[in-house]
Amino acid sequence: MIRSVDYVIIYVADLHRSIDFYRDVVGLPFKFEGDGYVEFATTGCKFALYERTKLAELIGRNMVEGDGPQGEVAFIVDDVDTESKRLRRAGVMMLSGPQDRPWGHRTIHFLDPDGFVVEFAQEIPRGRPGAGA
Repeated sequence: MIRSVDYVIIYVADLHRSIDFYRDVVGLPFKFEGDGYVEFATTGCKFALYERTKLAELIGRNMVEGDGPQGEVAFIVDDVDTESKRLRRAGVMMLSGPQDRPWGHRTIHFLDPDGFVVEFAQEIPRGRPGAGA
């Protein structure tokens, strides 16, 4: 039985560009870097990046890039609206939101430098008036 998620690793084209994005734009505290792997200092589930050019060493083959987003990572934040304004000022390409969701989150979605979808979610009461608006 799976009890929790230990870590999420995103395979990226340009490791340092992605470090800059997740550290400076998303706001994750940097923990360490080594041999194509970068980890951020998160609580609970670990969040890391891995350089795509090193995939053959790790899993025995290279990754084939698709035409669209190749994954999503979501982070719980205190205030989605404040984060949305900050990201827009930073020139981040926003995909959606802020939007109330019926499952109890107010969300925004945006793209990282490799086309992965990043979600910021703020916990709100389920079925909050205006949900889905």
